[in-house]
Amino acid sequence: MVYDVAVVGSGFSAIAETANLLRLLPPSASIAVVGDDPGFGRGTAYRTELHVHRLNVPAGRMSIFADEPNNFVDWLRDQKREVPPDGFASRDDFGRYLRDRLASLLRDRDNRPTVHFIKAKATACDQCTPGKLVFQLDNGSRLQATNVVLCLGVGNADLPADLSSVKGVLRERIVANPWRLGWLSHVQPSQTVCILGSGLTMVDQVLALRAHGHRGPIHVLSRRGRVSHAHATRKVEPVVPALPASRDISIVLSALRKQVRAGAQWRGVMDGLRPLTQSLWQELSNTQRSRFLRHALAWWNIHRHRLAPDVASQLHALLDDGTVTVHKGYLQAVSENANRLYLSFHPRGGTGTQRIEADWVVNCTGMERAGIAHSPLLRQMRSDGLIAADDLGLGICVNANSQVIDCDGKTQAGLYAVGALTAGRFWEITAVPDIRVQARDVASLISAHLQGSADT
Repeated sequence: MVYDVAVVGSGFSAIAETANLLRLLPPSASIAVVGDDPGFGRGTAYRTELHVHRLNVPAGRMSIFADEPNNFVDWLRDQKREVPPDGFASRDDFGRYLRDRLASLLRDRDNRPTVHFIKAKATACDQCTPGKLVFQLDNGSRLQATNVVLCLGVGNADLPADLSSVKGVLRERIVANPWRLGWLSHVQPSQTVCILGSGLTMVDQVLALRAHGHRGPIHVLSRRGRVSHAHATRKVEPVVPALPASRDISIVLSALRKQVRAGAQWRGVMDGLRPLTQSLWQELSNTQRSRFLRHALAWWNIHRHRLAPDVASQLHALLDDGTVTVHKGYLQAVSENANRLYLSFHPRGGTGTQRIEADWVVNCTGMERAGIAHSPLLRQMRSDGLIAADDLGLGICVNANSQVIDCDGKTQAGLYAVGALTAGRFWEITAVPDIRVQARDVASLISAHLQGSADT
């Protein structure tokens, strides 16, 4: 069978694209969704069943449909969840919402395209020509479609240390992927845990440990030791940022700081940047983008990706009473001695080496950048020149319409990418409010293309 569209992936980008295709394509169209994740659409972030894991975006901005901004809030109300539009729902509720919205679209069999869910992983692209894209699947079959949307997302970042000297039981106490929550049940209440990374994933795991009865000390080690700020307890209106004419990153940041010093709320300025961020990123030269990633990214993350107020309160209570200690430094080695793990690190701004002694080490350094290395499919496509990595290693090259660009700079007809893979072009393309717009726009382009083909 030749599908009109194939969606490759099984995270949030894939479900957003599938949902928009179901709404925009004619009933005569056919869709294949290819992915091997049994929790299709929930991805890593929304698979958790712990209520302590909260969204860090208000519910009023989390609808999967860009043209129905209240869809998630309405669903929460129907489920008797008392979460206002400016409140922060649980990630589990959002995962169930995604599953429910997709199921609702699929139930309307007479007015939607044909959809086949194929539990497999695409491993190679055999052909990429206008009107015909052919992929090999790891179940031994081949998939052919006239349009393909790559929604492959990102992988978990590797542990930033050589672990070859740690063996046996202690090696099992080094948690490479904290979202495989089975490890939590093995942690004893009084054991010492060291978390690598101080971002949002760290906060999630600290709260998960507490929810599982852990009361021992928690050490957090990261290069800068910065923890995300909190959202305001009351809604802050966006403030139009006072951007200078220059696109030198230092001048831009200086102008924003000056605006805040003059009285503008910094949260309002950050929120005012949201609708401008993609265009501002595209106006920066590669040199300026690189400077931003080297020097400003850590500060951008803690101001831009904020914590729900009650989550921040819980974290700061643990910081204040000494349960959680944050260290600034560079991990040098992980070793074992007397049935414990020892982490040696160079303190930031200091000299010599310091050491943390722990029973568990948890990798919360976050998700890797959406490069090519994590995916055998993308590696093969790059090797064959079908795709090209963007200059900063943020993902793959796409044009303004999210169409994939090959190694010769040519647009690949019928081949699109959605989500984190397109960060090199759009930068702000990992959060729901941004991905849902991109997914809708790509679905609209494919719908128009199919309609045009039918008319000729």
